[in-house]
Amino acid sequence: MPNLSNPHDQSLSSTTAIAAQPSYVVLPRVSELAGKQYHTVLEFLIEHFKQIDASVWLQRIEAGKVHWQNGELITADSIYQATARVYYYREVLAETKVPFAEQVLYQDNDTIVVYKPHFLPVTPGGNYVNECLVHRLRIATQIDTVAPAHRLDKDTAGVMLMTLNPQTRHAYHQLFLDDKITKDYQAIATLTPQLLAQLADNTVILPVHWTVKNRIVAANPSFTMQVVEGEANSHSEISLVAVKDGFGLFELSPITGKTHQLRVHMQSLGMPILHDRFYPVLQPKGPDNFDKPLQLLAKRLRFTDPISGISQDFQCQGLNF
Repeated sequence: MPNLSNPHDQSLSSTTAIAAQPSYVVLPRVSELAGKQYHTVLEFLIEHFKQIDASVWLQRIEAGKVHWQNGELITADSIYQATARVYYYREVLAETKVPFAEQVLYQDNDTIVVYKPHFLPVTPGGNYVNECLVHRLRIATQIDTVAPAHRLDKDTAGVMLMTLNPQTRHAYHQLFLDDKITKDYQAIATLTPQLLAQLADNTVILPVHWTVKNRIVAANPSFTMQVVEGEANSHSEISLVAVKDGFGLFELSPITGKTHQLRVHMQSLGMPILHDRFYPVLQPKGPDNFDKPLQLLAKRLRFTDPISGISQDFQCQGLNF
């Protein structure tokens, strides 16, 4: 990408946050438009991003915040060019500041392993444009090619593998696709009365282990998941390893990698993770309560580096229990 004028230099409301890194959309071919026609890029943007008012796109274009891949600014009259990339800068009216810091655990030429705190998203999304792990690391390392090798929910803290070199990035993605990486989690949850009674009379002793296999699909709303009848597509190994004041400390190993898998599997055991705002009941949308983080932690990551061949084992401090 060529050097462009900083979009932050424009005259903006103090309550507006603009992404430091541009997003882009590829203009579809005519055959992909289902009979629709666009004469200008502006027409396409207005139709494609229906949630953004037309006047906002016009203001962004007039402010020089929309451009082609070569850096040339797009105007209100720029002609639609199928397959071309249009770059723009995401904006939110008031970006939430996450008051917790990430920590770099390891770095080499290809990767950076980092502890991600609770509440911090990995990539931009929703009300977050710059308050995300990728942007923070790009600033800290001065490396613009930082990218995640896998997912970790905004509400979950823990160890994450990030890639630095676009030429080797695929090799690290492949580790996850081929199940050649081991992830170990911790969680805290309220124990069921039945389990507490069994522990009290010693009919059950620690550690208590569950193998959970079931079918997880999208629920309503679609960002939540649910267990349904059918062939299992998810698998977790879960152990209760300590008990205190009615709460349990669990060790969890996701064998598969479905969205919210561990959260849904803990709910299926009747012990949803402490401070989970999605399960068992979706809580009303509202600001994050920084005093009550989801008690789920990606504590350990183990793999053989596909480039160096070195066995890697990274851990962070466990949950406070």
